[in-house]
Amino acid sequence: MENFTKGTNLKPLIYKNGTQLYKLDAPHLSNHYYVASNPATIKLMMLPEVVGYDTYAAPLAPTITALEHFKECGLTTKTNILTILRGGLNYPLEESCYRCGIQVDNMSFLSCERVISPERVITGLDIRYKKNHIDANATMLIGDIIATGDTLVKCINYIFDEYQAAGTQLRRMIFFTIGGTRAINVLEELTAKARQLWPSFQGIHCVFFEGIFSVYEDRGVTGINIPDIDFYWNGGVIAPQFRKAVVANQNALFERCIIYDGGARRYEIPDHYHEATEYWESLASIANEVNLKDFIEEKLGYSTPITFDAWLEANHFAGLKKVEMKRLYEAEQALVAKASEISLSDVCQLRLQQIKSALGKYI
Repeated sequence: MENFTKGTNLKPLIYKNGTQLYKLDAPHLSNHYYVASNPATIKLMMLPEVVGYDTYAAPLAPTITALEHFKECGLTTKTNILTILRGGLNYPLEESCYRCGIQVDNMSFLSCERVISPERVITGLDIRYKKNHIDANATMLIGDIIATGDTLVKCINYIFDEYQAAGTQLRRMIFFTIGGTRAINVLEELTAKARQLWPSFQGIHCVFFEGIFSVYEDRGVTGINIPDIDFYWNGGVIAPQFRKAVVANQNALFERCIIYDGGARRYEIPDHYHEATEYWESLASIANEVNLKDFIEEKLGYSTPITFDAWLEANHFAGLKKVEMKRLYEAEQALVAKASEISLSDVCQLRLQQIKSALGKYI
């Protein structure tokens, strides 16, 4: 699958409400893509201890910042919020619109669930619940996690069919996501389809929190990661603020995924607790066998040694201030250089203690 982030760079757009909003400089793409970085979403995606209501509250400030910008650009007229149950409930779209003074004309709901055979094999996706409002020339707001994008494609194709059946059309879509590079492929294809249906469709504006991540294609250096599910940095476009925070709190670099299961973190915290502790216990059991330098490089998303210019290109930072980026580059290289001094076994034991202390009360 083509990586549409190639040849792109982050460009600072606005700084407001403690949020740095970047735009992806990508003239070859049909849609508009943004990365929003804020201390609350950094903490959410760096520490699996952030659970419950805090997972909903964390994206509030960056969502407001982006929506205020879109409102100023005239992109939020006739707004309809589509909530894809249940992951979409983690995104504070209605509250953010209210705080921005954006009128929400309607709200729609879809439930897209896995179809599992008697042999416990996932055979497809099925929309089990729906309550839709078909508004002519609406701007549809959506929030969801995008890994493979299968759920999103199923739901948006359903919405397209509903609009066609009603003899009307969408104007544009605004999407907020914790997601990866595959989201760009999916959204580009959806826009191409929408323009076949409605030539005047104005495209999609997609805001990624903390970065356009990627998903593991295999089980990784440790053999523990889950392909097509776990997010990490390699091949992505990660906000420099997020990279800086994780490198400063180096144990966070070794997490299995930047979000784990978003629904479990909000609604089934005991399940999330078991998932996080199971990962660290599994990593602890093989800690002495892991090549830590390879592990760190996998997590950072590049092999070393690497020159500063090559690092800028690899991370899509050529358009950012060189002095600030040089400090981040040096911090990352210093982390790789001290790999031999880090005890992964000690890191695992510390993280298990911290997670149990923070989340043990939920089991």
